[in-house]
Amino acid sequence: MKNLYIALSFVIASASLSAQNKDTAKADKLVERYEYVDAAKEYLSLVEKGKGDPYVYKQLADTYYNMFNGAEAVKWYAKATETQQDAETYYRYAQMLKSNGKYEEANKQMQKFAGLAPNDSRAKTFKENPNYIPRLLDKQKMYDVKSLDISSDKSDFGPVLYGNEFYFTSARNGARKEYGWNDEPFLDIYKASYNDDGTITAAETVNALNSKYHDGPVTMSSDGNVVYFTSDSFREKEFTRDRKNRLKLGRNNIFRATREGGSWANITPMPFNSNAYSTSNPSLSRDGKTLYFSSDMPGSLGGVDIWKVSISADGTYGTPENLGKKINTEGNESFPFIADDNSTLYFASAGRQGFGGLDIYMIDLAKGTDAVNLGKPVNTEKDDFSFTFNEAKKTGFFSSNRNGNDDIFGANPICGIDVLTVVTDAKTGAILANASVAIVDDKKNVISTEMTNAKGEVTYKVECNKAYTIQASKDGYESNVFPVAAQSKAGQTKVDAALQPIENIITENEILLKPIYFEFDKSNITQEGAFELDKVVQVMKGNPNMVILVKSHTDNRGSDAYNMSLSDRRAKSTVQYVISRGVKAARITGKGMGETEPKVDCGEACTEEQHAQNRRSEFLIVK
Repeated sequence: MKNLYIALSFVIASASLSAQNKDTAKADKLVERYEYVDAAKEYLSLVEKGKGDPYVYKQLADTYYNMFNGAEAVKWYAKATETQQDAETYYRYAQMLKSNGKYEEANKQMQKFAGLAPNDSRAKTFKENPNYIPRLLDKQKMYDVKSLDISSDKSDFGPVLYGNEFYFTSARNGARKEYGWNDEPFLDIYKASYNDDGTITAAETVNALNSKYHDGPVTMSSDGNVVYFTSDSFREKEFTRDRKNRLKLGRNNIFRATREGGSWANITPMPFNSNAYSTSNPSLSRDGKTLYFSSDMPGSLGGVDIWKVSISADGTYGTPENLGKKINTEGNESFPFIADDNSTLYFASAGRQGFGGLDIYMIDLAKGTDAVNLGKPVNTEKDDFSFTFNEAKKTGFFSSNRNGNDDIFGANPICGIDVLTVVTDAKTGAILANASVAIVDDKKNVISTEMTNAKGEVTYKVECNKAYTIQASKDGYESNVFPVAAQSKAGQTKVDAALQPIENIITENEILLKPIYFEFDKSNITQEGAFELDKVVQVMKGNPNMVILVKSHTDNRGSDAYNMSLSDRRAKSTVQYVISRGVKAARITGKGMGETEPKVDCGEACTEEQHAQNRRSEFLIVK
């Protein structure tokens, strides 16, 4: 049902009209009436009669695309693309493949789309980063998600919480006429009670706002006395006529109402509504000065874009402004929600690199940063949209068809810490730009690696109640690690990563490193060991005539033969790592010493600390 609020009452363009014929006339007429369920049946009957062709296949695919039936859309796009199609068809095919988790095949279709539409921003973004899915999957989890009992067996979306009043849009009223788009009833605005335990009960229609057509979603002023909502233009008897098909074509429009005596009155359309385009999905800033909405009005970059309009103190409206390429693409963007800070905007997009279908993004309008995908589990391969957040309750809501139907979900933010790392020269205090900073979790997994900015800074958002480690490195300096203690409250913590000049670890006879750790009974280089060995690489590259002997030692537990073999394997692994980083093999050799040269000669009475001192690697300067 949310596709109605993205397509905004116009049919997505299909194949050339020249491919229509008397056999497809009935099905084509149903498409023009947006009665996709019956249209699909008619096209399928043609296929069964042996009258299927590329036009019929594409019409079937687009019909299922409009209903977001990914499995059927993929089936018929595959048939349609056996012959050459327009660029947008390959893009939709890729979207439907992603909605089924078929990312490799989706990339193939995106390659075709990019070849046909190389100047499209979606094509450019794809070519810059075609294998983006692993990066999205590795994103730090931002929310815990749960399904809510308020959902029904029909479409439910547009959830928003004001005080203890929970508003949403639903097609659950089965007594009303069904809408041909997807055989569901028309949409109504509902209000329910949000309880202290987080449950939502007593849902009822907001009769003062609802009409006999589609109504919702809604947005409300901070004092609760003004509401803006989406409705059909038919409620104002506004429409255009399609005389050929004997149709009255309405648009989604935004209306305003005020609270009087506990009910809603004075319903008026916005002055920027039009029969030529749609406006929908309003979101009012908490200061009441800006209304955000979605529209396909002239000036849109794609099919549907996010727009805003100013509201003056006397209640007059400015000229709608497109939010630009930071947010909008040649695809569809819809369902904006402006947070309580009047700066953070959430929106849904089908034109960005997401998991499939619609994904939810956030952007800080004040900072001008890029839009950020909210990641899993908020986003999935299906449609995820209409995200809102209540700052007072510290809880969010959104809708998704991940279970086969538009349902409402809760999204509780995971407690987060901003780890600000500042890298400096330990000797002079100078800021070190372009230093490499990695953040590592308590299981020694590298979460992310970034380069410091001109201020020597990198900021990571991590979870509360977990310890982390910062690894900082830069050419000419000794790499080092800095602990980040677990914190129970959200906020910011600063890490002063002061790096010593690399020459500090070079003596006359040796390169001084911290212990090179190996997993128990293994000789492969660990991530932690690699970080330390990179110092050797840097020293040797800075001293091109230096020759190194690596001596690996064990403690005295285990047999002599076993310890000698294990230390020899570890020495060779260490040498191979350094060579793999560009150091010539002739400049480094390795030798396992077993337990023959203990640092602490403690015999059978060694303590754990003494055993640890004896398990070591030495990097001796031979030349």
